[in-house]
Amino acid sequence: MKRRVLAGLLASVLALGTLAGCGGGGSDDAAATDSSAEATTDDAAAEEGSSETSDAEGGDLGEVTMILALRDEFLSTLEAGAISAAEELGITLTTQDAQSDTSKLLQFIETAKNDGQKAIIVNMVDPETAPQVIEAAGDMKVVFVNRPPVDTSVLNENAVYVGSDEMQSGKYQGEWLAEHFKAEGKTDIKYILLNGTIGNVSTTNRTESCLQALKDNGINATEATAPLAADFDRATAQDMISPLLTTTEYDCIISNNDAMALGAIEALTAQGIDPTTVPIVGVDATVDGRQAIKDGTLSMSVFQDADGQGRGALMAAANLVSGAALNEGTDYELDEAGYTMWVPFEPVTADNVADYDDR
Repeated sequence: MKRRVLAGLLASVLALGTLAGCGGGGSDDAAATDSSAEATTDDAAAEEGSSETSDAEGGDLGEVTMILALRDEFLSTLEAGAISAAEELGITLTTQDAQSDTSKLLQFIETAKNDGQKAIIVNMVDPETAPQVIEAAGDMKVVFVNRPPVDTSVLNENAVYVGSDEMQSGKYQGEWLAEHFKAEGKTDIKYILLNGTIGNVSTTNRTESCLQALKDNGINATEATAPLAADFDRATAQDMISPLLTTTEYDCIISNNDAMALGAIEALTAQGIDPTTVPIVGVDATVDGRQAIKDGTLSMSVFQDADGQGRGALMAAANLVSGAALNEGTDYELDEAGYTMWVPFEPVTADNVADYDDR
């Protein structure tokens, strides 16, 4: 999904004084313990001719904090998308890295609340903690991004989710594998599965949807070994899969993300096995993942629009506070309840990988 923000939204946000909040951005402790990135556009109101809004708000259109579970390649791209959208909307965005620590994440939320911010954007460390996040936020609007709450009943007009439908990502993997093996005349296969973090909604749904797609497309897929919980980490995946590559019969490697798939490719190469001979599928279509597809070592991936999720989360925060529709100013669809904004997944193969180089 290309980045599309309707120009009219900026005017409406300015008119409503969206996200007006206290200046100063985070506590001294937060600044000392975590790196933060800020995006500001103080001249936005002047450029739109909104002198009254500028006078009323002192030129400050508000501040919002985005908290990341950690800064990996994907979430850094998500962060950049949010920063870009903030610049367009004249919002001051501060980002924080929770370093995979839920207690630190909750502290950042408390700091934002104490600063008088009206919305918080949260990429949870643990999706089970959504109720605690909402409680800590108090009167602030909450936008969960990329990692949805395990219990989606917590979503409402004050707490929403922006991300991609994980049941689609695995479906694309399974469909590609089914087509590949049927072309080889195979209907019975064995797979090695590289899982992300156990209990994570993304891990569960990516795995289930991939296996269901294989079944739906006439492939009888069985485990070559127990799933490997590599926590979405490249080095962990490489270490865990290495002992199995020459001792286990398998037809393909299914990975919940590109990083782990790349770890498997490195493990194969280290053992003298040509990775182009083993179908390996990932998710995210990261820069390294796309290069592996071009090299022929990664069979396919599924593009998860990190930039789009970041921009969508910032837009959602602005819309929640202004009272606009959650997806106002975007091309993204909402779920039936209206509390989830979907940023679509897209399959990436050797045939179309070049199309994603500027995404």
